[in-house]
Amino acid sequence: MAQLVLLPGKERQLARHHPWIFAAAVDRLEGRPRAGDTVEVVAANGRPLAKAGWSPESKIRARVWTFDTQEIVDDAFFKRRVQAAVERRLLLPELCEQEGLRLLHGESDGLPGVIADRYGDTVVLQLTAAGADKWRPALVRALQRATGCARIYERSDSDVRRLEGLLPVAGWLLGEASPTPLSIVENDVRMRVDIVAGHKTGFYLDQRDNRLLTRVLASGRRTLNCFCYSGGFSLQALAGGASEVLSIDSSGPALATAAENLALNPQLDASRAEWREADVFNELRLLKGRGERFDLIILDPPKFAPSAAHAERAAHAYRDINVFGFRLLSPGGLLMSYSCSGGISREHFQEIVADAAISAGREARILRRLTAPADHPVRLNFSEGEYLKGLLCQAD
Repeated sequence: MAQLVLLPGKERQLARHHPWIFAAAVDRLEGRPRAGDTVEVVAANGRPLAKAGWSPESKIRARVWTFDTQEIVDDAFFKRRVQAAVERRLLLPELCEQEGLRLLHGESDGLPGVIADRYGDTVVLQLTAAGADKWRPALVRALQRATGCARIYERSDSDVRRLEGLLPVAGWLLGEASPTPLSIVENDVRMRVDIVAGHKTGFYLDQRDNRLLTRVLASGRRTLNCFCYSGGFSLQALAGGASEVLSIDSSGPALATAAENLALNPQLDASRAEWREADVFNELRLLKGRGERFDLIILDPPKFAPSAAHAERAAHAYRDINVFGFRLLSPGGLLMSYSCSGGISREHFQEIVADAAISAGREARILRRLTAPADHPVRLNFSEGEYLKGLLCQAD
């Protein structure tokens, strides 16, 4: 096994079991591993520290599989890790009956670069690191054994793979497409899941609990849902008794899917829903110019800052969208504002929203901090895993 030798003092992060080894921490590589091969990580004095997946083209040169230097990284290793992750979720009553569930959440489940989401009897696998990519067959076998799923589809087509020197990959790994469209029931609302062309693995499972909170808050409120995608927040607001729901997105196909999702739920009053195709920033300006007001506003924009390098530009976009949100909010109204950008910290996001409230001339308070549900855990020593952050605010 090749050895990755760290510079003196660079073993401190590993001592805290942080799983990333950056290029700046590496002294030298002894051996000739290929991308994705497992390497032994050693301190400058030769002391073994961990075993990791080698990523020669990434700034993160290696991602730790195990801090047990005696553990062998093989098929059996992935079988154990996958089984343990699935079983942890089954121990939580709130997750046991979910038709849509994240089974594997990367570093937080001890599987860097591995995401797996289950939709009914179909699992969608996403591999974003060279080490994960190398162990694809073992991961497929482990997932099939742990879940008994009939189908596994790969959606390894995210931009981050380019940073690893990997090409996008998508297609069936086990089984084939179901003859009927794939859908799940989430909090009594049925939603279509497009695992082939939809965002992420087909659906935003990380907003499940926040959609349910929207349902609780929406009763009697005029609601605005920005960047609505397939209508998850909108349908939960309707289910909660919103007086009306205006949903805006720039994607016509996404809005068509949202309308189809509404049609799948005849118990919801479709006359209270309006789907509007428009640039969200421009449309909010128009709504403000017409003097419109809303009692509940959801701002769930796309990832403006994929990394810290994009944070400054992203901060302006987040600030602008929240200024509009506060200006359109009725007195006593509620704003649910989110960021899924890993490059924006929770503290920075709060500062951005606070500045937006001041710019809008509003006094606001945080009622609740919002995050991902329990099937998206955050490892205590890996704060980078907490990518989704949100605030529920009330404005005077």
